[in-house]
Amino acid sequence: MSSLLQEQQAMTTLLDLLKQEQQHLVAADIDALVALTTEKSTLVNQMAVLASQRHGALGAAGFGTQDSAMDGWIAASGEAQASTLWQQLLEMTHEAKELNRVNGILINKHMSRTQGALNILRPQSQATNFYGPSGHATSISPSRGFIVG
Repeated sequence: MSSLLQEQQAMTTLLDLLKQEQQHLVAADIDALVALTTEKSTLVNQMAVLASQRHGALGAAGFGTQDSAMDGWIAASGEAQASTLWQQLLEMTHEAKELNRVNGILINKHMSRTQGALNILRPQSQATNFYGPSGHATSISPSRGFIVG
C-alpha cells in the first residue's frame, strides 16, 4: 500500500513536470527545458524502480508480476483505499501519456522550424558531389566552355 502511495506521488510530480515542459515548449524556453529534462529523467527512473518493486511484491504474493495482477491483489487485500489509489494511478498514467504525446508534437514542430532555418542559411550550390581518387568527396561545379580560336 505504501508503494502504491509513493507511485501516486511520483506520478503527480511527473504530471506537474510534463505540464511545465509543455509551457516551456510553447514559450520556446530552451534553458528551462534542459533543467526539466534532468529532473524528469531522475523521476522516471524512480518510478521504474517503484513499479519493479510492486511487480516483485505481487509475484511474491502469488498474483503474477503484471499490472493486471493488481486487481487480484486489491480484491484479496481488503484495502478499501487501494482500489481508489490504483484507479487514480491508472488515470494519471493515461494523462501523462497524452501530455507526453502532445509535448512530442511540440518538440517535432520546433525541430522542423530549426531545420528549416538551417536550410535557409546553407548556401544553395549547383555543384555536384563526386568522390575523388583519394575517396574523399569533392564538388565539381558545372563547367563553362571556352571557345578558343
